[in-house]
Amino acid sequence: MSIIAKHTAAPRGGKKSFARHILLSVALACAGTGALAQDWPSAPVKLIIPFPPGGGTDILSRIVANRLAEANRWTIVAENRGGAGGTIGVGEAARAAPNGQTLLMGQKDNMAVAPWLYKKLPYDPVRDFIPVAHVAYTPVVIVTAANSRFRNLGDVINEARRAPGSITYGSPGNGTTIHLAGEALGGAAGIKLVHVPYKGSSPALVDAMAGTVDLALSSVPSAISQIKAGKLRALAVTSAARSTSLPEVPTVAESGYKGFDVSTWYGLFAPAGTPKEVVARVNSEVNRLLAAPDMQKAIHEQGAEPRAMTPEKFSGLLQADYRDAKDIVKRAGVTME
Repeated sequence: MSIIAKHTAAPRGGKKSFARHILLSVALACAGTGALAQDWPSAPVKLIIPFPPGGGTDILSRIVANRLAEANRWTIVAENRGGAGGTIGVGEAARAAPNGQTLLMGQKDNMAVAPWLYKKLPYDPVRDFIPVAHVAYTPVVIVTAANSRFRNLGDVINEARRAPGSITYGSPGNGTTIHLAGEALGGAAGIKLVHVPYKGSSPALVDAMAGTVDLALSSVPSAISQIKAGKLRALAVTSAARSTSLPEVPTVAESGYKGFDVSTWYGLFAPAGTPKEVVARVNSEVNRLLAAPDMQKAIHEQGAEPRAMTPEKFSGLLQADYRDAKDIVKRAGVTME
């Protein structure tokens, strides 16, 4: 049993057919469980992580990979393939052979939001993937340097109103849910924040600590260690309720913007055509792990909230977020090449 670390456009099927196609994909993948082939996995399982090392997706991916490897005596090769808001790594996963030997840790950004941002994508989230197992969700946290002049979200908003366009915020990339959370905050508060995109959360947080950008918006898993170390000050979280991991940090809604709620999720996907037995097996194993207190603790410690789902329920979440993303992207006026 082992885990090996290696760092190294609109859906072509049409947006209107999203729900019909994804339900068909899940049904074909999960109808009947059958007996698993005795030799699966016949080789190390590759887990593609479409963001750089150190970010929220990377951290949660490695927690899941380690536990799956330990529990099942599997060898899992974790490979970081960052860039373009996660779409480069997702595209690589889409091209993988559907033999059960490749999994992807996808998230809301690249599976539900990206199709509305990019005129061309190297993958079709409907046609090319099967939702396998939801892992966790997390709010976005708004942070600033520990020595920043901003003591709370109200300070940021007041300054932005006094000097429009003067406050910068870093995100893990253009078009990510985290970027759109910043756009949504600006819209709710009637202010203009200047977006600075990075290739992942880690470099954005480093620049926030250095004061190169005024703020960083990040998943809680990516930022929590620096918050607890006193290097970053958390101003607010974007979910409807406070984060279990940061209970002292108020929500944006509590800061005066009732109804504000933006969060992201993480889950395993497989290339379309992956044997239904593999999908059922991985879903069962992930859900079993998520029920274990030690696994829940490990995920909570990283600032995320574990949540198990069937593949069918996971596909329903994906459909709902896909529909909602259309309006959010349109309001933000964001497009990507």
